[in-house]
Amino acid sequence: MKALVQTGFGGPEVVTLRDVPDPEPGPLDVVVRVRACALNRLDILQRRGPAILPGFALPHIAGMDVAGEVAAAGDGVRGLATGDRVVLDPTLGCGTCADCAAGVPGHCGALRVVGGNVAGGFAEYVAVPHHLAHRVPGHVGLDDAAALPTAWSTAWHATRTVGEVGRDDVVLLQAAASAVSIAALQLARHAGARVVAVAGSDAKMAVAHELGADLVLRNDDEVVAAVRRFTGGRGADVALDHVGAATWHTSMDALRTGGRLVTFGNTSGDEVTISLAGVYHRGLRLLGSGAYSERDFAAMLETYYGGGMRVLRTGEYGLDEMPAASALAESRETVGKILVRP
Repeated sequence: MKALVQTGFGGPEVVTLRDVPDPEPGPLDVVVRVRACALNRLDILQRRGPAILPGFALPHIAGMDVAGEVAAAGDGVRGLATGDRVVLDPTLGCGTCADCAAGVPGHCGALRVVGGNVAGGFAEYVAVPHHLAHRVPGHVGLDDAAALPTAWSTAWHATRTVGEVGRDDVVLLQAAASAVSIAALQLARHAGARVVAVAGSDAKMAVAHELGADLVLRNDDEVVAAVRRFTGGRGADVALDHVGAATWHTSMDALRTGGRLVTFGNTSGDEVTISLAGVYHRGLRLLGSGAYSERDFAAMLETYYGGGMRVLRTGEYGLDEMPAASALAESRETVGKILVRP
């Protein structure tokens, strides 16, 4: 089969299109013919180096967000058959530790991630344990399904499981046109919340407005004052922030007394300062989102399949066009997901 193989660290030149052996399914595995695989920030970071995930080794085939059809199944697989349309949960633990038993393999000490530290979907085929493959109903396109796993599961966990966003909450959402925020915005609205979305350009603000944000602000607006006006002086119930250092104080200051800040990323920097007195006097809750669970993944899919929400895609590329796909991703001007299609 054809696959994009990373053999070093650096620019796009360290990834080349090669012929590699077709994967064979183990007794409890399925081989999936890849129809679409979304590009993620982790793919770029691990190409540049150094590797982020323990267990990463070269040569490597990246690609975490895979959708396609079952091409072969191991003898012990039940419930899936050749031709079934599936999307893959990329998170795989050891299966025996306490975290795996609790359904949170993302916290497993022996964590494996499809496309992260084991072979992924930037190839014509990928083999995975069968329980990672979830059926895609006929009314959902495989291109759309490939945009769901990482961004939408992360957003579900941050918004619904950790943030407990519910009806009549006011949610402040940073970087509102990123893939994970596009998901979080719609999931918060689906839960009955009102959303104040913050974005960095007119085009990105327009996207947030189109997706249902109740108030859209620019990064350089007086965000805290605008949130206070929007809430009658009270402040936001929840701030969803995966930007990190650049937006941390704005997110905290915009919260009401007793509000909760959910942090699930650090793209602008990892270290911040906080006033402990400000946290305990205002009764704020600072919540690290952590890894999504198997239950989160299934609930996210069920909600998305139920309709009323959509993914956004900013480009589609063939395996032989990965340099162009990577350049677009690194421009940080994207809205939604970039797909790679074998």
